[in-house]
Amino acid sequence: MFLPNDKLSITIPHFLQPKSIHNNGNYIISLSDLSKWMGDQASELGVDIFPGFAADEVLYDGDKVTGVATGDLGISKKGEMKENFTRGVELIGDQTILAEGCRGSLTERIKAKYGLSDGRAPQIYSIGFKEIWEVPQENFVTGLAQHTVGWPVPGDVYGGSFMYHMEPNLVHLGYVVGLDYKNPYLNPYEEFQKFKLHPQIRKYLEGGNCIQYGSRALNAGGYFSIPKLSVPGGMLVGCAAGFLNVMKIKGTHNAMKSGMVAAETLYKTFTDEGSVKGLNLEDYEANLKKTWVYDELYETRNFKGGFKPNLYSGLAHGFIVSMTAGKEPWNIYSKEKDSAAYIPKDKAKPIEYPKHDGKLTFDLLDNLAKSGTYHDHDQIPHLKIKKGKEDVPLKSYKEFGAPEERFCPAKVYEFITDEKGEPKLQINAQNCLHCKTCSIKMVDEYIDWNVPEGGGGPNYSGM
Repeated sequence: MFLPNDKLSITIPHFLQPKSIHNNGNYIISLSDLSKWMGDQASELGVDIFPGFAADEVLYDGDKVTGVATGDLGISKKGEMKENFTRGVELIGDQTILAEGCRGSLTERIKAKYGLSDGRAPQIYSIGFKEIWEVPQENFVTGLAQHTVGWPVPGDVYGGSFMYHMEPNLVHLGYVVGLDYKNPYLNPYEEFQKFKLHPQIRKYLEGGNCIQYGSRALNAGGYFSIPKLSVPGGMLVGCAAGFLNVMKIKGTHNAMKSGMVAAETLYKTFTDEGSVKGLNLEDYEANLKKTWVYDELYETRNFKGGFKPNLYSGLAHGFIVSMTAGKEPWNIYSKEKDSAAYIPKDKAKPIEYPKHDGKLTFDLLDNLAKSGTYHDHDQIPHLKIKKGKEDVPLKSYKEFGAPEERFCPAKVYEFITDEKGEPKLQINAQNCLHCKTCSIKMVDEYIDWNVPEGGGGPNYSGM
């Protein structure tokens, strides 16, 4: 569906829509519930699962990955051991499979150490927001799947929505904004709130109750940004490697398939050679390239790049990509990181957003409470300014108008006035939704994102 403005909507005929976004025959489920169920199945098969423990460090033996170490628990902000101090543990394995999702902290370290992205296009990203609503039965349409493009984001910003109606009366509503936007005054969260005011959306939500809120960064580089997938002793799977299909607006199927191929490669190598310890299983990448994962990512490789000029060029180009099934004789991909996309604030147009009504639209901190986010306040901060970049926050404030106050979906970053009357960055790490957007969209990528104490963060249910 195309939303040209805040009133109109134009349904795009089914035959004109890319086949990749056809949802006939698909099931609408909760991914978090599926993950919990799969965890139970794995445990019954004898797999050890360690919920509440975050991998904080990659372990090496020379140039080989040997495992990971979990972070210490019970260390205060001052670095002192508290009464509940517990030393982290080392988890050693013949192969370490990194499945951290988009912009994983350990994955980024391994990619840098081994140069896995050398010669590839830089990974680009979007930020996605999601709410779950309980709605009156008269507003509920069993199995409805709806996607929109257009309003409310400006024409030069990549944005779109999804809506899925799941039994018994739940509406899963989400909005995605490309992080390559230029205007530092744009607020992705407010664009999402504004989006719900459109008649085509609000008719499903009015009289309902929003019960969950969350946010997460998404890979958007696709085919051109996939890094090398193996190192001595380790492999990348899922969104850690960037297998999301932007045109399809889905990535779970590719993530699952990559994990399956990784397991099959491990099993075959172990059967043939008797060991996989420390090996660089390059066959994994070769095997994955033979599957539909690479086929569909190649077919849709140019989709996101077509939106670079504006929405209308993207829609037209997307139709061509759909018709050619990937056979178009050109390649379009981003050559710069999202953090480099900003224009100075004096060249940007400020954006005013509607006041929240508390019924359809919500203040950010009120919505954050629905995510179940919790961190122990007295712990070593997991969000730090990188060494050598201590002056960048002030640069961000003065030159770009402090975009971190707007792109963060949890109000982690805000500028306050210090005792000298000067602006000073305050980091409210306890609010963090672990979306990873700050590590992507900060000016000069000045934030170092590390895992907090295990168990900290959002506590999603049914998302």
